[in-house]
Parts: sequence; C-alpha cells; structure tokens
Amino acid sequence: MIISSAEFMKGIIGSDPILGDARRQVAFVGRSNVGKSSVINSLVMRKDLVKSSSMPGKTREINFFLINKKFYFVDLPGYGFARMGAKGAEKIRKLILWYLGSGEARVRLVMLIVDACVKPMDYDKEMADILRAENIPFVVVANKIDRLNQTERSQSLKAIEAALGAQAFPYSARIHKGREELLEAVTQAIK
Repeated sequence: MIISSAEFMKGIIGSDPILGDARRQVAFVGRSNVGKSSVINSLVMRKDLVKSSSMPGKTREINFFLINKKFYFVDLPGYGFARMGAKGAEKIRKLILWYLGSGEARVRLVMLIVDACVKPMDYDKEMADILRAENIPFVVVANKIDRLNQTERSQSLKAIEAALGAQAFPYSARIHKGREELLEAVTQAIK
C-alpha cells in the first residue's frame, strides 16, 4: 500500500457524525507513551501528522485521520497513565470502551501497540481480552524494537506473544522497521 495523503479530520469525545461515515477505520490503542502517535506518523511517512509528546496522557480525544481519502486511522487515548488520577484514567478507559463496543464505529482492525522494551502489563492483557470479546480483529505491534539487541528482541517478542495470546509484529517507528508488514495488515483489513 502506498499512502499518498493523510490529513487530520477531527477529535471526538462521544457520538459524532464521523462515526457514521462509510469509510472503514483502523484504530491504534495502547498504554500511554508506547508510541501510538509515532507509529501512525511512521506509517504515513510524516513526522508531524499526529502530535506526539514525551508527556504521557497527552491525547484525551479520539482523533480521526483520513488516509488516501478512503479510510481512517483512529488514534485512541493512551490507557493506564497513573498520574492522570483515578477519575481521569477511568474517563479515558470508558471512552475507549465506548468506541470499541458501542457499535457506532466501523472498526476493521485494531493495532494494539506495546513497548517492546517493557513487559506487557495487566492493562495490555485486558485490552487484548476486550478486543477478543468484541470480536474485533487486532494485531499486536511491539514498538521500539530498535532499542533491543537480537537476543533481547527474541525474548521480548516471545514474552509479548505469551502474555497477549497473539503474534507480535516487531516494529520501530524511528527507523520504519516493520512498516511494510503493518501496511499489508491494513490493506487486508480494509478490503
């Protein structure tokens, strides 16, 4: 797949007409600071489409990006950010669960992003279970793989796959490693 155009459309925090758009959606979800925004920027080969921040918990809306004028990349807020406070974290959790489970969205695929340098946490396991329960196809993306040597990569991927019960795609948003494989997964999902 060649991505020839990508543009921010809008951020939402509840029901919105964009959810009724016939275009299919590929959603990106994961803990705060795993690089969801960086993965999207890497896939579209732009540094500034999705605003990323070193401060966890920056994204508080569901952001829609129109890709090739044919489908959406949907950037969900990061879950599990402790410093947000219990109320804020629960609000984000409910927003994500609403998007995934309300039936309003046309989600064809979810990219569950995890940090390859950190073992999957209970939040990641819960998200994989939710996606299975909602019958939403998903792939696990082990981002930041470039920070590990070959032995560490192998161990990390095995641990991620065992914890989440799904194949993990090794990925590096920084050097675009694994980009073609992820774009192929997107191509299959939006057909």
